Amino acid sequence: MEADFVIVGAGSAGCAMAYRLSEDGKYSVLVVEYGGSDAGPLIQMPAALSYPMNMSLYDWGFQSEPEPYLDGRRLATPRGKVIGGSSSINGMVYVRGHSKDFDYWEESGASGWAYKDVLPYYKRMESWDANGHGGDAAWRGHDGPLHVTRGPRENPLYQAFVNAGRQAGYQVTGDYNGEQQEGFGPMEQTVHKGRRWSAANAYLRPALKRENCTLVKGLAEKVVIEDGRAVGVAVRRGGKVETFRARREVIVAASSINSPKLLMLSGIGPAAHLAEHGIDVVADRAGVGQNLQDHLEFYFQIASAQPITLFKHWNLLSKAAIGAQWLFTKTGLGASNQFESAAFIRSKAGVEYPDIQYHFIPIAVRYDGKVAAEGHGFQAHTGPMRSPSRGAVTLSSANPADAPKILFNYMSCEEDWQDFRTCIRLTRELFGQDAFKPYVKHEILPGDTLQTDEELNGFIKEHVESAYHPCGTCKMGAIDDPMAVVDPECRVIGVDGLRVADSSIFPRITNGNLNGPSIMTGEKAADHILGKPMLPPSNATPWNHPDWQKAQR
Repeated sequence: MEADFVIVGAGSAGCAMAYRLSEDGKYSVLVVEYGGSDAGPLIQMPAALSYPMNMSLYDWGFQSEPEPYLDGRRLATPRGKVIGGSSSINGMVYVRGHSKDFDYWEESGASGWAYKDVLPYYKRMESWDANGHGGDAAWRGHDGPLHVTRGPRENPLYQAFVNAGRQAGYQVTGDYNGEQQEGFGPMEQTVHKGRRWSAANAYLRPALKRENCTLVKGLAEKVVIEDGRAVGVAVRRGGKVETFRARREVIVAASSINSPKLLMLSGIGPAAHLAEHGIDVVADRAGVGQNLQDHLEFYFQIASAQPITLFKHWNLLSKAAIGAQWLFTKTGLGASNQFESAAFIRSKAGVEYPDIQYHFIPIAVRYDGKVAAEGHGFQAHTGPMRSPSRGAVTLSSANPADAPKILFNYMSCEEDWQDFRTCIRLTRELFGQDAFKPYVKHEILPGDTLQTDEELNGFIKEHVESAYHPCGTCKMGAIDDPMAVVDPECRVIGVDGLRVADSSIFPRITNGNLNGPSIMTGEKAADHILGKPMLPPSNATPWNHPDWQKAQR
């Protein structure tokens, strides 16, 4: 089998590239994906989001190595093993990232990836539906493949959260994906007509309807490189290994965990590490697998004084009724991820743009579906956005079937501990506002007995969880940057005919959830691959707090 382009991975970026590269019918595209179908209500029903993330059928089941600064805890690192990749098992929260995130990318060597350059791609990919909720229509896209909506926000706690932010002196924003990210307001989700709008639904299904786009199920074992050029991919399926040849290019979009693993198995990576595993070096790139970043968060949980939370539906009868309504009508509580209010704030004066994110949900529950013992409650997921800690993805062996070693090095800097304690104290202040007076019974987690730095550190060590936003392991940068893996056109430095385009190329993690930026990366990379001129840069000027140097809010 051969095609003009062979894409490894049908995840957020891979699906977008399959759609764009096959769009004009000129080129054939072959997508290699190890996971299977995303059919069935557990993936397609937004409210069922805690199920696919915890199922080996849909998740690679990765775990971190024992984290040295978290008392040796191993943290779950789910990645989608299904068409749509992690966009088929994620929480469906849609965040573009802050304009300054992308300006930093450009400044750090990823030229052409400033906010003015990426905003046109966000607009191209989006089909934004304001649902009469307001928002910045001029900043949004209206006819792209990716549908972005907002939940109905019917529970009074959603508005209480925004009102509390206003009372505490923070900004309110009508659209954190528009002109102004900073502040409290509605959260957006990749849901369309009541269904999870994954990259598979948005991009891959339409692409596969074309004669020139094909999906093949199998495990990519290595990129085949001849005379310094990638010519295909060795894929194991049905017990034997076949080579799918690429007439033009091989594109790796296998995730921030599997993309560096595949490069290293193919001889691209730190030479000494490859030699340890008996792998012949094709390109000595020190940055492959390094620069691993993530968002860490904790669940700030409050017991509710009123029985108005989603806990009343946490029983088999109610779940069955919600499921039935969703199955037949795609409406009701099943049609939302329940993350319907959000906030982005700055931790202190002198921080130029938000570095703390909040997801608010009117139930006290964990990602693994374990509900708080207290019954009725609500919670905010919160954590710092730009930790200085860096980890690495390395090979555990030269066997492609083995999971790589993942070490995030979470909380390895003193700044991390200060930032988390600040998060806890600012959140306490938030839930102490008048807007929450009718609803707050008491603090479940962390629990108001914990007050000193030492007590809070103990809580943090035990309770922080990954927000599942790993990125950065095949960093994009200038050709002369020894730690860069790809250049600003996503080409692997030192190998011809090979690109990487997914969240692994992010030089630094963006503000918020990473599905949006990952899809945007696939969209923009497709134009680079096709040799098209980039979309014209935007001249829109995003809002920044005018008094950021002197004021925290």
